[in-house]
Amino acid sequence: MSAKEQTPVASVAGLSRQRVVAEAVRLADREGVDGLSMRRLAGALGAGAMSLYHYVASKDELLDAMIDIVFEEIELPPVDIDWQSAMRRESESSRQVLARHPWAIGLMESRTSPGPANLRHREAVTACLRRAGFSVVTATHANWLLNSYVYGYALQAASLPFDTADELADMAEDVYLPLLPPDEFPYLSESAAALIAAGYDPAEEFTFGLDLVLAALEPLRASA
Repeated sequence: MSAKEQTPVASVAGLSRQRVVAEAVRLADREGVDGLSMRRLAGALGAGAMSLYHYVASKDELLDAMIDIVFEEIELPPVDIDWQSAMRRESESSRQVLARHPWAIGLMESRTSPGPANLRHREAVTACLRRAGFSVVTATHANWLLNSYVYGYALQAASLPFDTADELADMAEDVYLPLLPPDEFPYLSESAAALIAAGYDPAEEFTFGLDLVLAALEPLRASA
């Protein structure tokens, strides 16, 4: 009996577009998006690969739907607070969501058929900036700059070989410092020792940089 014939009927009957996309997101979270295929996804769902095309017409449509789930998880900028606080909330939420779904970082701006959550998110961000007094052009500049910062930070954070300040301190003492003799790398050696002593937490860098970006955008809003 073939694998297809052994597939439980109830499993196939329980398929839906929502379930297919949710399982694709789970697979991408565990294994990355590069290895995601309709056949791999079908196996995880206990279904035949061809049956998935009843719910998503193509791999691109699947990716559009997956990215829409990611956008749906991001908090929209609140409407009852000042624009900097609102965009700080949205940016921090974006960072947290992309930490859960690092495969999505390179796909957030690539979709040519954005889903409803994607469009609602973009509308809310643009509305926040326009209501704050940014012109159409300066709101576009601000949105582009904030996205570049958030995505760039998320990409860098996803590639770091440590997750916590304690792990960084251990790695700095055991790995980095031995590679940095003070007579050859005086500033790097000094920095590593000082950061270890201070209990430096790289997670604080996101807030530090975001505050600088938002402060730099304020004169642009005022001039508009």
